[in-house]
Amino acid sequence: MKSRTLGPTGYTVSEIGFGGWGLGADMWRGVDDAMAREALHAAVDQGVTFFDTALAYGTGHSERLIGEVLRDEIRAGRVRVATKVPPLNNEWPGRANRPLAAVFPARHVAASTETSLKNLGVEALSLQQLHVWHDAWLDDPEWTACYEQMVRLKREGKVLHWGISINDHAPETALRVLQNPLFETAQVIYNIYDRSPETALFPSGDWREEYFSGDRRAEAERRSMALAQLLGEEVETLPELALRFCVSSPAVSTVIPGMRRPAHVRQNAAASAKGPLSAGLLSKLEAHAWDKNWYPD
Repeated sequence: MKSRTLGPTGYTVSEIGFGGWGLGADMWRGVDDAMAREALHAAVDQGVTFFDTALAYGTGHSERLIGEVLRDEIRAGRVRVATKVPPLNNEWPGRANRPLAAVFPARHVAASTETSLKNLGVEALSLQQLHVWHDAWLDDPEWTACYEQMVRLKREGKVLHWGISINDHAPETALRVLQNPLFETAQVIYNIYDRSPETALFPSGDWREEYFSGDRRAEAERRSMALAQLLGEEVETLPELALRFCVSSPAVSTVIPGMRRPAHVRQNAAASAKGPLSAGLLSKLEAHAWDKNWYPD
């Protein structure tokens, strides 16, 4: 497993991380906690050192599982866990016309952090992130109190680093906040289809039934079949293609695909050993960029 530096945090992390959304129990079907524990152990065995979760993933279930399995690794500093403060109004993505007091009031940021500390069983969070964001909130009167709370949590040693989880498909909504040195990382959707971070962000630093409604599933299948035509000697599978595309960008610190089964962990971790894609294949992928946003306005 190859490693990279996680922004200015000073952390060295595996370039393939572990996305913990799928461990959120009631949010996903198909894998029980026993299988999830096996997957977490397999990730450590494969050299994965970065695990991403959130308080909203199964109302803390993902955090508790990760804390249960990896607590010794976390406390020893051998792995880093990133989690997130959920929006108080439970609304994704973050919208400009919502008052910040309804999303991230200072007391909510503090309470969520305390809950995550308890779930993970640690005294400090390696990386705490705001789970949604919109730069319009920087002009909201509540922002001062929210910001001061985050600074206080860092000063108290409960949060070692802060980051932003950017609205899906909208990196332009967090460009201003990332100019603040308090925020050291940006979690963003970036893949073969969605290339928007390359221009908007990188230069500067069962809900599924509705999501795949109408002809969306057919369109996604058609596009994946088109990508499959590029498989061959250089790349064997579509997951490998997706992961190696992401790590081909030096602006990417770590990729966090969801992993719930040990087999998925091993397959994803193996992509790191093969390194970035060739310039020729990257050039071919440019034709597959897809301006997709299936979230309602």
